[in-house]
Amino acid sequence: MAHILLPLPSEGYDPTETAIPWQLLSEHGHTIHFATPDGCPARADPRVLDGRDLSLWAPLLRAAAPAVAAHAAMAASEAFRHPTRYADLNATDVDALLLPGGHAPGMKVYLESTALQALVATQFAADKPVAAICHGVLLAARSRRADGRSVLHGRRTTGLTRQLELTAWLMTAAWLGRYCRTYPTPLQTEVEAALARREDFQVGPPALLRDTPRHLGRGFVLRDSNYISARWPGDVHAFALAFVQLLAGERTPRRTPR
Repeated sequence: MAHILLPLPSEGYDPTETAIPWQLLSEHGHTIHFATPDGCPARADPRVLDGRDLSLWAPLLRAAAPAVAAHAAMAASEAFRHPTRYADLNATDVDALLLPGGHAPGMKVYLESTALQALVATQFAADKPVAAICHGVLLAARSRRADGRSVLHGRRTTGLTRQLELTAWLMTAAWLGRYCRTYPTPLQTEVEAALARREDFQVGPPALLRDTPRHLGRGFVLRDSNYISARWPGDVHAFALAFVQLLAGERTPRRTPR
């Protein structure tokens, strides 16, 4: 079974994108380790966790009940309560890497961590499995190979699309300001600039409904060899299952980066 690292910021991560993969991976016997900037337990984005301040949009933007329950179980686990500091991470201890997302301001310490970017680059260089969803894709895009290019250069990926990001921002900007805009530049725009071709970023079908274990077809997941990506919490069940399948050895031939 794999030892999987799941790094988090001190606060602001998306509970669904973290807890649903944690739950499924744990059920399949994998060991999940956590890391935070200071070695203290992380705190999820409270707005997404319980819908506070989201007004009439809460039913659409907050975590669904199964994800909230999974998050409570994850937060109570011994591994979650005793994370490793970013500075103490050792790439040789990691078999696979899970990069969740979130858009709250607290995510920036995670997205801008040079320690995490170096670890991501090491994982890609060693051809170890990496799964990234939403803003986790941005962390991957910012991680550089020895030649200075992004580890995603020459690969296909998806991630939080401009349409999803700007729609959430417009829905809540009147009272939450730029809460749904982590950076002025949309994630899709920055990730596309890191790729060999803009068309290597795939937006997928319209994200109208969230997927569930019974409706995996609603989710969109993109796999490029040992790298898996997804767009938003609505893809998370399909994303988690694809990662489990990758770890089970169902690998595709590696593509040579362009």
